[in-house]
Amino acid sequence: MDDVLSGLDPEQREVAEAVRGPVCVLAGAGTGKTRAITHRIAHAVRSGVVDAPSVLAVTFTTRAAGELRQRLRALGAPGVQARTFHAAALRQLTYFWPRVIGGEAPSVIESKLPILIEACRQIRKNPDRSELRDIAAEVEWAKVTQVGPEDYAAAAAKSARTPPVPAEEVSRLYEAYERIRRERHLVDFETILELTAAVMTEHQEVAAQIRQQYRYFVVDEYQDVNPLQKLLLDTWLGGRDDLCVVGDPNQTIYSFTGASPRYLTGFAVEHPKAAVIKLVRDYRSTPQVVDLANLLIAKGRSAHRLDLVAQRPDGPRPAFVDYDDEPAEAAGVARAIRKLLDQGVQSREIAVLFRVNSQSAAYEEALSKAEIPYVLRGAERFFERPEVRHAVVLMRGAARSASEEPLATEVHHILAGIGLTPTVPGGGKAREKWESLKALADLAEDMAAEGADLPAYVAELERRASEQHAPPVEGVTLASLHAAKGLEWDAVFLVGVTDGMLPIVYAETPEQIEEERRLLYVGVTRAREHLSVSWALARAPGGRKGRRPSRFLDGLTGRPARAGAVVSSSPPRERRSVAVPVSCRVCAKTLVSATEQKLGRCATCPADYDEALLERLKAWRAATAKEAKLPPYVVFTDVTLQAIAERAPVTEQDLLSITGIGRVKLDRYGDAVLALCRS
Repeated sequence: MDDVLSGLDPEQREVAEAVRGPVCVLAGAGTGKTRAITHRIAHAVRSGVVDAPSVLAVTFTTRAAGELRQRLRALGAPGVQARTFHAAALRQLTYFWPRVIGGEAPSVIESKLPILIEACRQIRKNPDRSELRDIAAEVEWAKVTQVGPEDYAAAAAKSARTPPVPAEEVSRLYEAYERIRRERHLVDFETILELTAAVMTEHQEVAAQIRQQYRYFVVDEYQDVNPLQKLLLDTWLGGRDDLCVVGDPNQTIYSFTGASPRYLTGFAVEHPKAAVIKLVRDYRSTPQVVDLANLLIAKGRSAHRLDLVAQRPDGPRPAFVDYDDEPAEAAGVARAIRKLLDQGVQSREIAVLFRVNSQSAAYEEALSKAEIPYVLRGAERFFERPEVRHAVVLMRGAARSASEEPLATEVHHILAGIGLTPTVPGGGKAREKWESLKALADLAEDMAAEGADLPAYVAELERRASEQHAPPVEGVTLASLHAAKGLEWDAVFLVGVTDGMLPIVYAETPEQIEEERRLLYVGVTRAREHLSVSWALARAPGGRKGRRPSRFLDGLTGRPARAGAVVSSSPPRERRSVAVPVSCRVCAKTLVSATEQKLGRCATCPADYDEALLERLKAWRAATAKEAKLPPYVVFTDVTLQAIAERAPVTEQDLLSITGIGRVKLDRYGDAVLALCRS
């Protein structure tokens, strides 16, 4: 067993030797959790504690499952089942369906949008595309938290959710969606889990067979488990406790989807005999990055945080940079990236991370102007790109015929025929296509050095495609903070770190604010060596410099904290103020309702406003909401837009005088709204 246990630090070895459950591993960022759990499984298999096929290792991504299988093969433990919750459940459901239900198993839908569009037609609603995506997210939340259509409105109110359309409308769409799905014999990802648990509960012979097969469970990223996944896991276990869970309470960033960290933090309560092991030695980041991460999370309210201990040599201090405006910030980041490239840092080892996807446009433009290649993460999957699919088809055909050409030469010849040129094209789609083909060529060269031939190369491509394990594409990564979780780079630029963006403007409760802090923590801990945190004081050149860096950075930047800064994530105490009566500007009557006070007139008094201006404001709001992937009312409500159209403000003070428009809204949207009014 020495070769399986050698090279592990004391805590990792403790995990590997705890071959019987229940075990809870609290693993901080960069502490080698995957190494610890794969060595634990390999040690259990090779020491005879469990047979490899009886192990079910559950991950949250197909790629993570593929990485686990690959590492276990290298450790002499092939045959372990490593799958996502959905993949494992679908395999079981499909296998038992003909026996216990009969007929053909249902088809799986990848997206809820087509069915929701039809549901909208049935109830005569016409939400826009962004609202549909948000409605789909609400349906997913309801299903993973086991809330039916009839209970959605009450559950959403209790959970302080803000649906994109009235909650009653979401309920009706949810009910219609479920009816259409059942009528067409379709299942979505949530239904797969629900049906698998139901089949096992109602058919004891199915439960017995599955539990006979799987006796040994490992669950990664346990802080992201939702109630439906927990229900299925408990059904799989059937009262047994040979379970090892791994997670990091500091990286809980998916509560809005229904995930609950309480399953991780309360594991020892649920399993009183559990071994709880902490991994805190950080092998990823320099002490300077680790210190910032620890200070950031220490200012939060969590009672379950992990303090990391850096293991790497010293590196540069994190940089904190403010810019006059957003274009200046993007240009400054591009210059800093060019400097790193000139110092020998590879572009694939650099990332620009932001809170919302709409922030990427400025950095795409700045990097293009600087002739720096970039890759958008979270966009189209690598193996689904047309040029990649075309290349794989061509190489699959070539692999069937004998050839004496070296692998790298043959692959280059095939790729040259569909667009791989010796020189890099300018930008846009041509550049993206070239980068994809170049990644395939680089993989061929790497495998050729190991003596592989074309059939082996094609087999490797097919394995990677099934596991969504794309070869690295040369280019700076642009990604949202959520999409960056689980990844790491030599250099990370965290951009747009202002109040109103981090925490996001619609994070209001203490719990939501804390999740935003953890999101920033995830961004910080992606960096191995170089870390830059930046923000813009204004949105556009010449705009009012009223923005402030995120409250999470107070006391961490080496600069004096701003006056009146909110250091704690707890909401400040509400100041008592004397209510001043608001009078109608038409008839001078005292206004009572919030809507009338916002409009500045009685609802029955005539409105005098420019209809064309109101239409321009609505069009601007729709475009802004779509770009930021927000419901339109989060930007401004209909009443606020009408109040703006009626008053036609031309100064910031005029805009602030409208009830419901504060400093945050002014900073984010003031320049655009005033420009529309002045025109």
